[in-house]
Amino acid sequence: MIFLHLFWSFFQIGLFSIGGGYAALPLIQAQVVDTYGWMTMTEFSDIVTISQMTPGPIAINAATFVGTRIAGPAGAAVATLGCIFPSCIIVLTLAFIYYKYRNITMVQGTLKGLQPAVVALIASAGLSIMMMSFFPSGKILLSAEAVDFIAVFIFAAAFAVLRIWKPNPIWVMCGAGAAGFVLYSIIQV
Repeated sequence: MIFLHLFWSFFQIGLFSIGGGYAALPLIQAQVVDTYGWMTMTEFSDIVTISQMTPGPIAINAATFVGTRIAGPAGAAVATLGCIFPSCIIVLTLAFIYYKYRNITMVQGTLKGLQPAVVALIASAGLSIMMMSFFPSGKILLSAEAVDFIAVFIFAAAFAVLRIWKPNPIWVMCGAGAAGFVLYSIIQV
C-alpha cells in the first residue's frame, strides 16, 4: 500500500509541478510533510538540501530520497517513476501541440500567463526553506533565542557574493558548507 501512496503522491507532484523542480518543492512538502507525515519539516529541509547538491533535477532527486527514506530502494524507484511519468506524457503531448500551433496568439498568451505563477511557486518554496533555516523551532519569533544567526549570516554572505561577483554557484555552496561546518563546530564547543 505504501508503494501506491508513494507513486500517487509523486505522480500528482509530477503532474502539477509546472516550472521545474523548485516550483515542485511546495507540492512535495504538502504531500510528504503535511498530507502523509512521512517526514518532519526539518527532515524535508535536509532532503531538499541534499537534492540540490546532487546532480540531476531537484524534484526527481527529492522523490528518490523520499522514496528511499520511506520504503527503501523499491520506494525510490516507485517515487521516481511517479514523478517522471506525467512529465513524459505531458512533454510529448505539448511538443506535438506546440510545433503544430506555436504561431497562434492564444498559445503565446497562455505561456506568458504561466510565468508569474511559476515565479510565485519558486518564491514560496524559497521562503519556506529560508524561514525553516532562520527559525529552527518552526515558529517565527523575533527573539534572539529563536533566530539561527549563523544561518542568517551564511545566507547574507552567500547572497552578497552571488549578486556582487557572480561566481559559479557550486563554489558558493562549497564555501557556505565549509563556513557552516566551521561556525557550527565552534558554537557547539
